[in-house]
This record gives sequence, structure tokens and C-alpha cells, in this order.
Amino acid sequence: MENFENLVRAEFAPESTYLNTASNGLLPERTVAALQDAARLRAEGRSLDPLFADVETCRAAYARLAGVPVERVAAGATVALFTALIAASLPSGAEVLTAEGDFSSVLNPFHTRGDLKVRAVPLEGLAESVRPGTALVAVSAAQSADGRIADLAALREAARAHGARTYVDFSQAAGWLPVTAGEHDYAVTITFKWLLGPHGVAFLVVPEDFGDLAPVQAGWVAGENPWDSCYGPVTELARSARRFDSSPALFGYAGLRASLELLEEIGVDAVRAHDLALADRFRAGLADLGHTPVPAPGSPIVSVPGLGRLQPRLAEAGIQVSNRAGNLRASFHLYNTAADVDRLLDVLSTSG
Repeated sequence: MENFENLVRAEFAPESTYLNTASNGLLPERTVAALQDAARLRAEGRSLDPLFADVETCRAAYARLAGVPVERVAAGATVALFTALIAASLPSGAEVLTAEGDFSSVLNPFHTRGDLKVRAVPLEGLAESVRPGTALVAVSAAQSADGRIADLAALREAARAHGARTYVDFSQAAGWLPVTAGEHDYAVTITFKWLLGPHGVAFLVVPEDFGDLAPVQAGWVAGENPWDSCYGPVTELARSARRFDSSPALFGYAGLRASLELLEEIGVDAVRAHDLALADRFRAGLADLGHTPVPAPGSPIVSVPGLGRLQPRLAEAGIQVSNRAGNLRASFHLYNTAADVDRLLDVLSTSG
């Protein structure tokens, strides 16, 4: 615990009570320094080779965190683009099963195809709703709006029983919840929330045989030898998931490298214990105030119905939370403390 606290104190000094990691995580000091170094390197006209090396360092670090071989990890920019890649692989008329109210980046590319059967059911009934003919089940491991956690084990078994593939978005989970990417056909995450990285980086984990995916967005970086693939059609695609890469936003990877190093030093288990203790403290305080959050046991995201209207007032008081569909959403991460929780509860107690 002492090492945890020392590392956090050295890396974070927020000027507000920041309880909004579910929107954006704070950047560690080492990440800010890495971004500055990357910008200076380019400003001075030096070789960008170190920044391209950061891409591979980040890919390997995420593979360790996700528990998969690095050859199964593709690097890109957004969840929506990777969802579009998966949507493009489905045959016309295929059924995609989704959770009601899930984040749009996990859903919308399936809808915009126009020729897929997209069916939405309550999150709690997702596994039991898989049926013969379901081609793919797409869901977030933790719901962005309220922190509810999907029963991924039940979903995986139901999908296997009916021959369906699974696509899991770990964007609101990677960094505090163990990522079980290898247990699903496809698993995706962005890195600017709980992984504490800059915007512009996402990872997709694919099966060893690439599943049904075709590299429809392949550019030069998708070649087995990228620097030999800059002109004309790519003659040999990468023999790994790198065939699904998109051209990297190099500064993002420079910063993310430092962020992932910090998370590996601290350990996801320690982060999870810290985050959940704060969320449970907040839930207990809400009960004392007569408020009932959306049930989401085991999640660091707490959503309180009817209190979203207080977000502007809380912002004026220097407390950063979100208003999501009328709910007040607070999210707790490694840089938060019990004092942060108590300050939020104190302001809520006087806000009516």
C-alpha cells in the first residue's frame, strides 16, 4: 500500500476533485513528460524511429495486460473503427445481439450496415437471449452509463452453445478489471480512460486465425514489412493481427507507453481494490442521504438516478462528475481518495 500511495503521489496532482475517469482518465506526470519529449523530437527534426518503437512497446504491454500473445493484438484509433471492421465481416442478414443502451461505438456500425438484424435486450438477459441463428454478441464489459458489469462467463458459454461469436468492449474495464480478452472471439478497448493514456489509441484482440475478419482498412502499416509497403498494393499482409492496424497517432503511443508502465508497476489488482473501496464508500454515503444508485456491484462507476441535474453545481464547487441521461455518474480511480468521496457526499447533502 505504501508503494501504491508513493507512486500515485508522484504522478498525480489534480487541481479539482476529479471523479470522472469514465469520461477521461488523468494523465500521469511521466506521461506528460513522454508527450513533451515526443513533440520535441519531432520539432527538432530527429528520427521518429523511437515513436514507432513505442507502438510495439504498447502493443506488447497491452497483450500482457489482456493475457494474450502479442500476435493477436491490433493497434488502431477508436472502438468505432474496430467495430466497423467486425461489422464488415458479417454476411447480409446476420443477427447481432446487443445490450440495450450500450455505448454507441459498440453498436452503431452494425446498424449502419443496413442489412443486419440487430436485436437489443436488457443487459441482465443477454446470455439467455442468444439463440440459434445469432451470429455475434456485442457488449461492453462494464456499461459506460452506469457501471453495470456484464456476465461474460455466462455469455461466453451461451455463445459457444449456439455457435455465435463474441465481441467485448473493455473500454470501461481495462485498467481496473482483469481483461479476459483470450476468452472471447474479439475484444476491444480504447486507452484514454482507466488505462490513463492520451486519446487516439485503441487495441483489438482477434483469434489466432483472425476469425472472419478481412483487413478492409489495411494500409501500409498492415504489411509484413511496412516500410516496403508504402507504394502500390500491399503485396504481403502482416502474418499477425498487425494486418488490422491503422496508421498510428505516434504521440498517443509515446504517452501511453509511460502510462502502461505505471499500471504494471502498481498492478491491476491493487488498483481494483482501491477503486472499489472508494465506490463502496460512496454507495454507503448515498444510502445515508436517502439516494439509491443503479445496482452495479463490483464496479467503480456509480450512477445515481435523478441527480444528473446537479452536475453544473458540482462543477462550480470543483467536483468533476458526469450527467448521463439524467443520472449523476461518479467514477473512482487510483488517484482518488476517501476525502474526495466525502467531499462529493458533503456537497450532495446540501444540494437538495
